Amino acid sequence: MINKSLKELGQALAAKQISSVELSTLFLDRIERLNPTLNAFVTVDREKSLAMARAADARIAAGTAGPLTGIPIAQKDIFGAEGWTTTCGSKMLANFVSPYDATVIEKMHRDAGLVSLGKTNMDEFAMGSSNETSFFGPVRNPWDTARVPGGSSGGSAAAVAARLAPAATGTDTGGSIRQPAALCNLTGLKPTYGVVSRYGMIAFASSLDQGGPMAASAEDCALLLNTMVGFDERDSTSLNRPVEDYARDLDKPLNGLRIGLPKEFFGEGCDAEVMAAVRAAIAEYEKLGASCVEVSLPNSHLSVPAYYVIAPAEASSNLSRFDGVRYGYRAPEYGNLDDMYMKTRAQGFGAEVKRRILIGAYVLSHGYYDAYYLQAQRIRRLIANAFVEAFKACDVIMGPTSPSTA
Repeated sequence: MINKSLKELGQALAAKQISSVELSTLFLDRIERLNPTLNAFVTVDREKSLAMARAADARIAAGTAGPLTGIPIAQKDIFGAEGWTTTCGSKMLANFVSPYDATVIEKMHRDAGLVSLGKTNMDEFAMGSSNETSFFGPVRNPWDTARVPGGSSGGSAAAVAARLAPAATGTDTGGSIRQPAALCNLTGLKPTYGVVSRYGMIAFASSLDQGGPMAASAEDCALLLNTMVGFDERDSTSLNRPVEDYARDLDKPLNGLRIGLPKEFFGEGCDAEVMAAVRAAIAEYEKLGASCVEVSLPNSHLSVPAYYVIAPAEASSNLSRFDGVRYGYRAPEYGNLDDMYMKTRAQGFGAEVKRRILIGAYVLSHGYYDAYYLQAQRIRRLIANAFVEAFKACDVIMGPTSPSTA
């Protein structure tokens, strides 16, 4: 049962072959047994999860269930969930209990009837690519516990890879769904910006953050994404457009599909084994009827430098709210208000978060704003324009997700 797809689990629940309570208990027992080794979950509440499962069983019995009602999933601990601790992997929020649900949580659990198994570990405030910066300790890769699972959604990736959950949510700012999915042999998707609401999702870099699904297959990701999307008036960047069925073309033949292969993605810097796997995948697509065309993304080498200006700049602004006044960690001893601010932030944030706040404050400071932040935004536009141009010659772009394995 633990290896079944979301579609198969939904069919089993609908046919009364298993109840949501039984299915959720199966995964909760696996979490209890394996999580001490993997550290994929930071919060598990069996009673809350089983209460949700009982409610899902009632919906199934009443005939009001959706296709995924009753299926248990894991939630990255960046989404606020009412009554659940929401830590964002930080000491700053180690005891913070969210007073409301993020839109993603609301849609998945209230509307779609999915069951939450708990909140997964992550790099602190989503800053990292190895899941080693969490205040709650590193996450282990289930395929080899001496290796990292990737980050920042490493807890979600490890949970799905170890089958502690059939699927999970993640967030992606600069690769935080895609890279851990690659390192844990999963499928992960960063949706188009604005498709998934950011309301109730703790902000890192607001113009880049986007929630998305992580699962064992493209089909599972498509079905999970269907429960996450939709316009949200509480998010000013939410796209107001008709909701799609992301599973609609899964059985469509690939004849005529044009795959763009950026020449910049197939140069130096990629492990030979990774490149061999990518080439083998391309060959399979060609056997299925797709064709390949070479495209160019001439400014792609500037992506990382631009990211490391824009993301820290936005983070330094977003994280200014964690000051020890309204919620979160507060230093136990201080002399005055300024001293409380300084000690709270010095003690509450980890080293990587502090580094990015400092970089962000620097590039936004008087005299450097034009030279760094505005220049990075111009480069961002050039990179985006190159993708628009490339898509005139192809339908999809393919290349390695990560230049190396875990």
